[in-house]
Amino acid sequence: MDKIVISSSRESAGKTSIIVGLAKAMGKTYGYIKPFGDRLLYRKKRLWDYDAALVTQVLGLHESPEDITIGFEHSKLRYMYDEVRIGEKVKELVANTSKNKDVLFVEGGKDLSYGVSVHLDAVTLAQNIGGKLIVAVSGNDDAIVDDIMFIKNYLGLGKVDFRGVIINKVHDLEDFNATYLPAIEKTGVKVLGIVPMQPDLKNFTVGYLSECLFAKVIAGEGGLNNVVKTIFVGAMSTNEAMRSPLFNKENRLVVTSGDRSDMVLAALDQNTIGILLTNNILPPSNIISKASEMNIPLLLVPSDTYQVARQMDAMEPLLTRDNTENINLLTELIKKNVKIKEI
Repeated sequence: MDKIVISSSRESAGKTSIIVGLAKAMGKTYGYIKPFGDRLLYRKKRLWDYDAALVTQVLGLHESPEDITIGFEHSKLRYMYDEVRIGEKVKELVANTSKNKDVLFVEGGKDLSYGVSVHLDAVTLAQNIGGKLIVAVSGNDDAIVDDIMFIKNYLGLGKVDFRGVIINKVHDLEDFNATYLPAIEKTGVKVLGIVPMQPDLKNFTVGYLSECLFAKVIAGEGGLNNVVKTIFVGAMSTNEAMRSPLFNKENRLVVTSGDRSDMVLAALDQNTIGILLTNNILPPSNIISKASEMNIPLLLVPSDTYQVARQMDAMEPLLTRDNTENINLLTELIKKNVKIKEI
């Protein structure tokens, strides 16, 4: 059985997405663990890692998300386990999740150094379980080159089976290959794939937005899987809004105050896939009924329109299990751009 440890040089490099894409593209039986959680979720009076929950759901694994993560906080882990016991716990996770599997994916923390003080960084994990280490690298082109050269020059990876890097979210593939790839190849670090940036992967579902903003769903629950591709903030008059090209785009989410009945009614057409109502103001009952009939989600939040727009701008569009469009796109990107056989 192959044990593949996926780490990253920086936060939000796309480790989880790469794991999902690799697993679906390989066509093998696989297991998954994330020993050190870094995206804490509280669900049904239990704690688990967001990425662990996502991977188990998307890949149809039988393990519970809380059973494939040892812990979340450095201080608690230091108090509960010493280095030997941590190593034993990791091997227990491996043994429990790798039975009858061709591949076991082990996800590291948010970057290469995360968890080193509690012996759960990616390099230590690869050493303890005899796994192959792959590092996901992303960012602007110069940062990618810097990270790869730093890995080569300063990180002691001679004690692990370091297979190479997957360069993720590259904006201009042709320019990167011509300008930056030769310098990377001179380092001797193996490039296992260069995955181009896909704007559609930044899209998210209405349900994901609802969870991120802790919004109350007051109508159209059946449309929570709708994918948001355009966001229109309705802070002007309805006539002015309807003249805007953005207002007429497909798969749009409209953000407006709950007392703007004119704006909400204008937004209730076939192009709208959700309406976010601000200021904790409910629209009239006839509008709620119409949204329910059309299966267009109405989300209610207490913040004002400006604050909500800022929250959405800062929101990280993570992969979700109900966004099948993005999962399929991701799988095709990995198949096309990553040297899966060499992994």
